[in-house]
Amino acid sequence: MESINTKLSSLPSVEKLLKTDVLSQLVGEVGHESVKNEIRRKLSYIRSSVSENNESVISQLSSPSFSGDLISSIKAAVLEQFSSSMISVVNLTGTVVHTNLGRASLPVEAIAAMAEAAAHPCNLEYNLETGKRGDRDSHLEKVLCELTGAEAVTVVNNNAAAVLLVLNTLAQNKEVIISRGELVEIGGAFRIPDVMKSAGSILREIGTTNRTHLRDYESALNEKTGLLMKVHTSNYEIRGFTNSVGESDLAQLAKKKEIPFVSDLGSGSLVDLAQYGLPDEPTVQETLLSGADLVTFSGDKLLGGPQAGIIVGRRDLIEKIKANPLKRALRIDKITLAALLQVLYLYKDPHRINERLPLLADLTRPVKEIEALSKEILPLMQSHLAGLAEVSVCNCKSQIGSGALPLDLMESRALSIIPVSSNGGTDKALRNLAARFRSLPRPIIGRISDGKFLLDLRCLRDTKEFLEQVKLLDLKGL
Repeated sequence: MESINTKLSSLPSVEKLLKTDVLSQLVGEVGHESVKNEIRRKLSYIRSSVSENNESVISQLSSPSFSGDLISSIKAAVLEQFSSSMISVVNLTGTVVHTNLGRASLPVEAIAAMAEAAAHPCNLEYNLETGKRGDRDSHLEKVLCELTGAEAVTVVNNNAAAVLLVLNTLAQNKEVIISRGELVEIGGAFRIPDVMKSAGSILREIGTTNRTHLRDYESALNEKTGLLMKVHTSNYEIRGFTNSVGESDLAQLAKKKEIPFVSDLGSGSLVDLAQYGLPDEPTVQETLLSGADLVTFSGDKLLGGPQAGIIVGRRDLIEKIKANPLKRALRIDKITLAALLQVLYLYKDPHRINERLPLLADLTRPVKEIEALSKEILPLMQSHLAGLAEVSVCNCKSQIGSGALPLDLMESRALSIIPVSSNGGTDKALRNLAARFRSLPRPIIGRISDGKFLLDLRCLRDTKEFLEQVKLLDLKGL
């Protein structure tokens, strides 16, 4: 026991460890308190382990490398405290706008603008001409009005907030008439009826799931009606014996009754996707031209920008919305505003937007280009996984994602990986394989389908980094 006590007494002090080259440098990076506290935790653990006759720890005390190992473990533990839980991943799921993976990737112009806004004070709500308080929406209003044809705009933190704010402003304690077939639920259990309830509006659903007529709207109108609302059902489709009422007919009815007509587009496209061979989707411009008084849509779906909820339309209605106290609670910050502005500027150059905006570049990527990429990568993947998995190229379908046009898929190519172990393509073996890819320093996210682990290459841009990550795969026991 004396020898153990002697070893314990020879443990370096907190101050001595703080003065070592490795830990003193770490103090400069993360601060004195974090390093000191971790040293104390480590030393306390060693002392308590020795007192409990923990043979493993006692043997470590006798090791010539003990001091260096102790310092390394302290550094690793401290750095772990400061590592971000949010890291970049490689999205090879085949879903381009993946909600769980952060939706749209931003263009370089937006990223630079975000960094500039974050690093310095700016005139977010400051009028440089008058020297008085300004309006943060003014930075976006000119370009959004130009792009959409709206009279005025306001922007909040997402489209759910935009819908909530519109309803709370224009239809609090009033009825909102909406077709039963448009009472959608999107990701995260966001439901239109629940949003209406939260906004203080009264849902007046009309028609049936598959058929709603103009007469249904007309018969539901009364003195309690606050507005007519149409929700674009971008995340599902009803086919067969169906009927819905178009924006122009609803706009005429709303104008006749002197009540607002609001259209929630959800995904919100500013360009005609059909020109790129993509599924047709109503644009914000078309919806306003059809007579909608207000249109709400997302900034980070088909628009390809940062998370935001955009409201465009009649100036008098926008002014009412901006006067609602909820607007302050839901407004966007300077970093989001800076990024959104740069994305909108790209739309002023429509002939190159599909090349400059990452979202549209991925959606319009030619199949031939994806196939050429697959042939380039295949031999290297086969070599690295030789004897462990069968790797081949297969045809697959990509989707836009985030509830946008779920039934419309795009031709693509994927790496198909099937473990050759006794488990073969069983769910357990495939889940194990997927987990190995997710555990990489930069995780690679694919999908399991039909007994294969698929890596859809539509969104793969940095081939070199991808292959470098694959080389780091833990292949033990695969």
